[in-house]
Amino acid sequence: MPAQPSLVTVMREGKTVDAVAQVTKTGFVFLLDRDTGEPLFEVEERPVPQGGALGEFLSPTQPVPVAPPPLVPQELKAEDAWGLTPWDRAACREKIAGARSEGLFTPPSEQGTIMYPFTGGGANWGGAAFDPATSTLYINTSRAAHLITLIPSENFEAAKAAEPNEEISPQAPTRWAVKRELVLSPLDLPCNPPPWGMLTAVDLSTGTIKWESVLGTVRDLAPVPVPLKWGTPNFGGPIVTAGGVVFIGAAMDDYLRAFDAASGEELWKGRLPAGGQATPMTYEWEGRQYVVIAAGGHARAGTKLGDFVVAFALPRAE
Repeated sequence: MPAQPSLVTVMREGKTVDAVAQVTKTGFVFLLDRDTGEPLFEVEERPVPQGGALGEFLSPTQPVPVAPPPLVPQELKAEDAWGLTPWDRAACREKIAGARSEGLFTPPSEQGTIMYPFTGGGANWGGAAFDPATSTLYINTSRAAHLITLIPSENFEAAKAAEPNEEISPQAPTRWAVKRELVLSPLDLPCNPPPWGMLTAVDLSTGTIKWESVLGTVRDLAPVPVPLKWGTPNFGGPIVTAGGVVFIGAAMDDYLRAFDAASGEELWKGRLPAGGQATPMTYEWEGRQYVVIAAGGHARAGTKLGDFVVAFALPRAE
């Protein structure tokens, strides 16, 4: 659970119910009765992969909501490998085939385990926005994979010395160190198919997905600024206004965007001087509405760093 829950009121069987909506990095949305804690949509205990490393104790099942459906793909197979060229795709296929990849909750291993979605989500710390007028939850998600490899703790120093630029952590005093790396092609693009970032509208009254829209372009990731709408991993949440607009930054191409809350159509985007890895806010001053976002960038995401607070003014109402 990467983010704060949302307190929502939804219609169920003709009456209003106070509830709690919780998004997860695995791409699930859990909706619970706020008074009793009981799920408003059925939650099943489903078998998950076993065969953990020495010293691990694994649950044979994990809770999975029947609705809403998962917001992201949750299993990555070799045949799913993506690449710009056949050579690129073949390298990704080989990387995925060489690791354990059995879906959600595949245990970390010395062989290497694919974690999909990666530790960035699914949903992340930006959380969700809720429109009480339509019982709609708006959530941005990322779609990328990590390769998690366990290393015996006595081999940690040697492994770190051999690959000083890789993320290799000791996890002391456990018996395992761990290496975490993105599953990327030789061209440094994700090995899983695009889109790599999405904005999704979920009807919490019915547990269905209303729409999905690609969030972000590779404009600021590619060697040349080509605005291909493949989406990007994203960090920072959305807001929704009473006027039926969803505002969000978050993507890795340094824009603040506005989407139609009813259809998911991208209505507008404004260029930012640095990465907009933050949740925007809105306010009114002297009869005019503004939307403001902290554009500070995100070092781990590789977006441009800065120290800006940027406000956009909406047109005055006639």
